[in-house]
Amino acid sequence: FGSSGMLARQIENGAPIDLFASADVDYVNQLERKGVIVPDTKKLYARGRITLWTLKDSPIQIEKISDLMRTEVKRVAIANPEHAPYGRAAREALEQSGVWEAVKPKLVYGENIRQTLQYAQTGNVEVAIVALSLSMQSDGRWVLVPEELHNPLNQGLAVIKGAKDERAARDFVDFILGPQAQAVMRKYGFTLPD
Repeated sequence: FGSSGMLARQIENGAPIDLFASADVDYVNQLERKGVIVPDTKKLYARGRITLWTLKDSPIQIEKISDLMRTEVKRVAIANPEHAPYGRAAREALEQSGVWEAVKPKLVYGENIRQTLQYAQTGNVEVAIVALSLSMQSDGRWVLVPEELHNPLNQGLAVIKGAKDERAARDFVDFILGPQAQAVMRKYGFTLPD
């Protein structure tokens, strides 16, 4: 587990990986251009969403992105937008909402989306912008960020060239795209590719 960008760099540098599932299909596309993936295995498997997340007992009520500018919100966590797709979506949403400059000094960057949620769960930040899939599994309060505020979080996967067990990796891709796994994806807040 790790941010999509960091994992893509590890794969590019020869990490022994059979299958890469990325929170951003662009990382899979980059590896394809570098000849690192088995081209016919590249697929979209889901589309993610982001939320504004607070502790269940937080006195701060967050309903929309502009609420992050309020004085009682001292710190806001997002995943590092340089290598984490959900962090990039968070930055885009802040920019599109016109609050980026006001909120930027409050930002705390997680290395990945799980760490970002942990910052809020432990009270180190008042609010985190995280994946809907994590929010739905947590014991916090959350509100969806309108998806028109950021580029789609299209998630892709592919088998890596030289995979130790390419057949098993291909079978797993088929499973992820099949009805049983797609039902699980829907259950955790992902929309499905067309």
